[in-house]
Amino acid sequence: MAAIVTEYRHNSHAEMIIGRLLGEFGYIPQLEVVSLYTDQMPDNDRSRAEADRCGIGIFTSIRETIMAGGQPIDGVIIIGEHGEYPINDKGQKMYPRRWMMEQVLQAIDDQGLHIPIFLDKHMAYDFEDAMWIYREVTKRGLPFLGGSSIPLAPVVPALDLSCLRDVKEIFVTSWLGTESYGFHGMEVLQSLAERRSGGETGVSSIEVLEGDDVWKAMNRGEWPDSMMHQALSTYPSHKEGHPWELVEHPVLFLFNYIDGLKGYVLQLGNYINQWAFSLRTLGGQSYAARHNSDLARPYNHFGTLTRLIEEMVITGRSSVAIERTLLTTGMIDIGMDCLYRKRGRLTPELAICYNSKSR
Repeated sequence: MAAIVTEYRHNSHAEMIIGRLLGEFGYIPQLEVVSLYTDQMPDNDRSRAEADRCGIGIFTSIRETIMAGGQPIDGVIIIGEHGEYPINDKGQKMYPRRWMMEQVLQAIDDQGLHIPIFLDKHMAYDFEDAMWIYREVTKRGLPFLGGSSIPLAPVVPALDLSCLRDVKEIFVTSWLGTESYGFHGMEVLQSLAERRSGGETGVSSIEVLEGDDVWKAMNRGEWPDSMMHQALSTYPSHKEGHPWELVEHPVLFLFNYIDGLKGYVLQLGNYINQWAFSLRTLGGQSYAARHNSDLARPYNHFGTLTRLIEEMVITGRSSVAIERTLLTTGMIDIGMDCLYRKRGRLTPELAICYNSKSR
């Protein structure tokens, strides 16, 4: 495996994934990392020490990393997360994920390789870049895995996912950064939504509310606060009091799906510390659960993600449809744009159809 990362430091996504493939956290890897590229090297960099410990070459270009040792590699891991990069006017961190993909694809094309690629989190901060990545990957027929590790965390309490076949509303409670953690909330939403009967048909419009407008809309009955409370009931503890009294700057993303499904992702700052959801079905049943992601090292949901990366490389099959990652990338990009412009909009570009691989 060749590893391409923005930075490799303590508690970075690179450490959580590449570190496991290097035998850290008690993980027993099935794949071998043979080359590494780091775009940045912070003061607390760990890449050099780990490379020395494991006898891995560190290269100054992505092309060299892909072609390391002159032997064909079996897969590529791209982790464009963490590091000092510009933030645009919309509040999006401009990670160089498309540039990394361009370099990787050119290098594997030159070697005539047809190998799996893992791209951490959303494809790009810009949906046009994501569409480029989608087209380039699919026209080559490359196995691809992307997205969030949070949907892989255990669901507490356990949920019979057959209830999602006729789901009509899904409400996700999320926390911390609007873009960085909001994407995880959208991945939780979409990992549930894609299981409904008929498969995924896409999102028709997006609206975003922030600050007091969230609670004013709640009081007008424009979003279901009962679903928020049901999701919050799954946390073992959270701050005392109603979120409107304690959350300094809430953000609510509202998604209307083409087939009538409604989805909500509510950002509650540090009022909570995990992701939870509630859902309602067409038959009137309601359910709620929480993704029990670890709050400290070793963050075991990254172990599950690492194992899925290995399975993709070994079998040539991804466990997640690439269209899910494309859709959630569009949802967070357009959502951030709506937040910036303070108005919702129709989203014909998100008429993305696919069937879940977990159905």
